[in-house]
Amino acid sequence: MKRILCLAWLIFLCGLAPAQSTIHLIRINGVINPASAEYIRKTIDQSEQDGAHCLIIQLDTPGGLVKSMREITKGILGSRIPVIVYVSPPGAQAASAGTFITLAAHVAVMAPGTNIGAASVVSLGMTGADSVNTTMMHKATNDAVAFIKSIAEERGRNVEWAEKAVTEAASITAREALEQNVIDLIAPSLDSLLILLDGRQVKLGERTVALATQHAQITEIEMPLRFKILDVISDPSIAYILFILGLYGLMFEIYNPGSIVPGVVGGICIILFFYSMSTLPVNYAGILLILLAIILFVLEIKIPSYGVLTIGGTISFVLGSVMLYDSSVPFMKISWEVILAITITTILFFSLAIGLGLRAQRRKPAIGREQFIAEEGEVLEKFHNGQGQILFQGEIWLAQSPDPLRKGERVKVERVDGLILHVRRLDAG
Repeated sequence: MKRILCLAWLIFLCGLAPAQSTIHLIRINGVINPASAEYIRKTIDQSEQDGAHCLIIQLDTPGGLVKSMREITKGILGSRIPVIVYVSPPGAQAASAGTFITLAAHVAVMAPGTNIGAASVVSLGMTGADSVNTTMMHKATNDAVAFIKSIAEERGRNVEWAEKAVTEAASITAREALEQNVIDLIAPSLDSLLILLDGRQVKLGERTVALATQHAQITEIEMPLRFKILDVISDPSIAYILFILGLYGLMFEIYNPGSIVPGVVGGICIILFFYSMSTLPVNYAGILLILLAIILFVLEIKIPSYGVLTIGGTISFVLGSVMLYDSSVPFMKISWEVILAITITTILFFSLAIGLGLRAQRRKPAIGREQFIAEEGEVLEKFHNGQGQILFQGEIWLAQSPDPLRKGERVKVERVDGLILHVRRLDAG
């Protein structure tokens, strides 16, 4: 009986045992930009404050901005909890900036069918082959080499390969990365990753921590809405569409004053585009060509050029769209489908919306006495002393005329003087 009571007491004490450890998880899919950098940095801070056992960053990126990458690696290297970078799912990549981030992790893991590397520095906004650009590229490359070597040395990884990833754009598979001491583990799934990490020793500054992940609870931290918006508008195609929509709205407001909504929407889109310019390699020649195209479209509406201005505007618009971003960066290109769709939409917008607005401005006033000028009426009686009554727009008006008018004749209004219409015979003069 005592044994049964002791066993029951032990079971009760187990129920009162501390809860299992918590692991935070975030997912980064896409280009490394200021939004993703701030998201990762804030998540590391939150995980430290919440007392999370470790942080797992599931990564799939073609690369991104050097400045954002440095912010992320600095946050990982200075983290007070273990940070695991997991390149997943199968088919994902940790290219360019993603290579630096993966090497900076306390534990670097890849899923089968993934790859890492191709971390060469790409010039953003530097074109041509002049000596100044060549020198700048040489300096940027040397700086990147020194940075990635220092990261690899800090984490005890293959320094020689890390240098080749920058200087020779070396890229390897997950299996090759494990064999060459670029990563620590290969895990086909998140569950298997937790099992493989369990019991692993991780160095955190001057101390060493043993990971206990097998029975840990995973809490995924979603990207806040603000960061999601900033991440979306940092996409080259989205920024391009925002720029064009902003121009649409402002132009429509200019030619239709008082519409308000198009002007407000256009202003917001332009401001968002200006934000994206700080994260994208925008070419100002492309912006100027697009603005020139819009000017040509407006002139086509006002000046009949028999299609010459429209053709010139279309060519300028397409060239500006192609040149808007630095084409040497693979993930900064705009697809031809988007360019053609926006070009056709722009032509239709200026030929219909703006055209209707201009025609409305040139139309005679539809209210007031100004609308009477040049309109026709019918004489109701023979004029005496140059004065008589006419039927005008369904109403009887008193009219004066220098012509001898008879009943039934058609007249045209020349001016209005109070309640008297001054008319002339329709066929006079």
